[in-house]
Amino acid sequence: MDKKLDVICVGAAIVDIPLQPVSRDIFDIESCPLEQISMTIGGDAINEATVMSRLGHKIGLMSMVGKDAVGNFIIEHCEKNGIDYSGVRRKEGIDTSINVGLVTQDGERTFVTNRNGSLWKMTIDDIDLDRIPDAKILSLASIFNNPLLDCKALVKIFKVAKENNMIICADMIKARLGETLDDIKEALSYVDYFFPNYDEACAMTGRTELEDVADVFMGCGIGHVIIKTGKKGCYIKSQDGSVLEVPAMKGITAIDTIGAGDNFASGFITAVLEGKSLKECAEFANVTASISVQSIGATTGVQSREQVEERLEEYYAQQ
Repeated sequence: MDKKLDVICVGAAIVDIPLQPVSRDIFDIESCPLEQISMTIGGDAINEATVMSRLGHKIGLMSMVGKDAVGNFIIEHCEKNGIDYSGVRRKEGIDTSINVGLVTQDGERTFVTNRNGSLWKMTIDDIDLDRIPDAKILSLASIFNNPLLDCKALVKIFKVAKENNMIICADMIKARLGETLDDIKEALSYVDYFFPNYDEACAMTGRTELEDVADVFMGCGIGHVIIKTGKKGCYIKSQDGSVLEVPAMKGITAIDTIGAGDNFASGFITAVLEGKSLKECAEFANVTASISVQSIGATTGVQSREQVEERLEEYYAQQ
């Protein structure tokens, strides 16, 4: 059966307002003038959808937004970037979530978010399960980011995907409501490619050595655990016991790390779609992330496939 989409991204579609550069002692300053304050697209699922669409693939988005100006901004962005948003539910009486990102000079960030916004209100009822089989790959953009999409909801989504022979990818953030690994273990058993960053992985497993962290996740039945290790690159362990450590792009000065993990996942999933080897997937992911951290905003860095291919050539020249 031909699929009309390559990937369906499930998760958050919100707006980010990055403030950069912000000093860590901002509350000791009466007034803090910045060069620019603007709205940018944010949220794990729409970030992934945007980047993968720009990398040349047909992408669908499943999310929930309000019927408000911010929701309109998100829909307009999807139209502009060729993203299929037929799976985006718009609801009356819901405020589309906005994240204010406080970004330091060295690119680290803290988010201030609306706990009553769409991000916190999205449930399994906002997911059209009949649309899931439209794609080859399902990307659950971040476990825990939409708190009401709990393990039971994720299993329901993942079962539909597996019944339709789809590859399942998932990222995660730190647990918002004190959830533990046991709370998501069943859902993880369906995942083929899992993309936690090192800090998130350590917090969830209680381990600090990369091999130990990966082994805990492998015990849940995940096919490939890809741990993002920031400036070092990534560490990969697979169910067959094989291990890869793939270095990051050298010589990169980060000015904003917002969305770096989403860009990494986008690059990796793109390479999976194209049948690249596991090592090549990681290399493509590292390069995609390296572009994203050099621009303010999660989706402002990567603009085209040619841009990533040029950077990939530079990456290989470093090896």
